[in-house]
Amino acid sequence: MSHIESRTANTPRLIPDRLTSPATRILKSWESLLLLVAIGIFVLNSFASPYFLNAWNLSDATFNFTEKAMIAFAMTLLIISGEIDLSVASIIALSSTAMGLVMQAGFGTPAIVAAGLLTGLLCGAFNGILVTRLGLPSIVVTIGTMSLFRGISYIILGDGAFRGYPADFAWFGQGYAFWVITVEMVFFVLLAVVYGVLLHKTNFGRTVYAIGNNATAATFSGVRVERVKLILFLLTGLMSGLASVCLTSRLGSTRPSIASGMELEIVTMVVLGGVNILGGSGSLPGVVIAAFVMGLVTFGLGLLNVPGIVMSIVVGALLIGVIALPRIYRNLRRK
Repeated sequence: MSHIESRTANTPRLIPDRLTSPATRILKSWESLLLLVAIGIFVLNSFASPYFLNAWNLSDATFNFTEKAMIAFAMTLLIISGEIDLSVASIIALSSTAMGLVMQAGFGTPAIVAAGLLTGLLCGAFNGILVTRLGLPSIVVTIGTMSLFRGISYIILGDGAFRGYPADFAWFGQGYAFWVITVEMVFFVLLAVVYGVLLHKTNFGRTVYAIGNNATAATFSGVRVERVKLILFLLTGLMSGLASVCLTSRLGSTRPSIASGMELEIVTMVVLGGVNILGGSGSLPGVVIAAFVMGLVTFGLGLLNVPGIVMSIVVGALLIGVIALPRIYRNLRRK
């Protein structure tokens, strides 16, 4: 037997993932691991605080992630396409400021909500045009607009705040659809289904994956890459506007510092859900589970009276960990 034949005979045959059973692929997936982590955190929280398992406390826990997750769903598609938007928290601030101005002008809840959504959409369009028409890197553009949008809010409000929103406006951020199920949780579920179908069951979703894997090849295949990316920036801006409506409604006031630092938590939520920060891969179910994981972590730490700065450290460590660990794992396998 030749040396080549001997080496071939001794080499274990690897079964491609596509040939394994669906049940095996599910059990080996990142989403399954995340689900186990979520269950583990839930159990630990139940032991850590006697108040955790109260139905109303669990309902309040959803506020820790629903508003961020609304943006994270759109951000998932954007990051898979190879782009990113770091201005989402500042879009929330500017949208909230626009709603405050409309409220001060004497308009009712429909006009206030429309102002928030429209402002978010316009901010997303501004980011998208700079990236797709001028060819600027999205990370540079959105770092700039992150300061620009929040700066406009500070110019309008200074150290002040808008208060006195109509009573029916509180429904979006404080209302309950039935029993302990909040209106925001209903939005979360509906948007999760919509974005899940859009990403995994439509030609548009397959186009997003194609662009993220190789934008040049997608262009030569007839895909209008700039148009798709512009739509994704519009969706991210619109979701930021919706999150601003819910957050402003829940707080009952507008300040220029609203949602500060939220962009880090949103990106962490997306990456923790298994989305490749460089684009091309990821799933929406993973982001949904990651939203619950982050919500349970922050709510559990809050019940234990852990300071907010420690929560920021946890979020930062999660972001670094989920980016670094897969690369470390690949290097170890290679060795």
